Amino acid sequence: MRIFDTHAHYDDEAFDADREELLASLADNGIGNVVNVAASMRGCHATLELTERYDFVYGALGVHPDDADGLTEADMDYIEQQAAQSSKIVAIGEIGLDYYYPADATYPKTGKDAQKYWFERQIELARQVKLPIMIHSREAAKDTEDILRQTHASDVGGIIHCYSYSKECAKFYLDNGFYIGVGGVVTFKNGRKLKETVEYVPLDRIVLETDSPYLAPVPNRGKRNSSLNLPLVADEIAALKNVTREEVIETTTANAKRLLNIER
Repeated sequence: MRIFDTHAHYDDEAFDADREELLASLADNGIGNVVNVAASMRGCHATLELTERYDFVYGALGVHPDDADGLTEADMDYIEQQAAQSSKIVAIGEIGLDYYYPADATYPKTGKDAQKYWFERQIELARQVKLPIMIHSREAAKDTEDILRQTHASDVGGIIHCYSYSKECAKFYLDNGFYIGVGGVVTFKNGRKLKETVEYVPLDRIVLETDSPYLAPVPNRGKRNSSLNLPLVADEIAALKNVTREEVIETTTANAKRLLNIER
């Protein structure tokens, strides 16, 4: 069984020098499928191009909360049209809330009200095209849960990406049919909350992800991340759950394919 990377950003400029070579190397290194996840409208266009070029690359279309300022209904129409037309688009994302950095002149950021509005709007879009969502939530646990309840997002389902909250919060996502996305942070010494969550969450509700080029696992922390690092994540999960690497890979890949409706 090959590894399924449910969340990567191979359209990022960090891969401009060797994108083709890197993606070509994945199959020989045990990586079966990748979902390239858009974070902006520009990212949506780039994601579509990657899905057309590489058979094993699927896509998620959506706009990250940091880039939501300036979104229009025309943008929503475009995403809806592309998601409905392409069998390679398997989710809407990444969408959500990010309250980590305050808005200031040095780091322009979408305000909370706009973030909430476009999060809700993109959940509605996901329902229209019958696709799961990939949620980005940082320092926004309560508002994220409130919006997911109010929009009945359990009907849509999806992944809480790069999970960063407590195991107690994880119960909400499990009860509402979501999967927990686990990446390199689980290998960090200061990743205790995620380690505890992984111990708590059933393996059949976990999916692997990288968030490439970010959040490379130990011992590559601080370097550019890629799907090639996922065996390190699988090993850490295996140790925490007292199972084999093979069981982690087999189960998480089956989880991803089931959620994203991918048969091959």
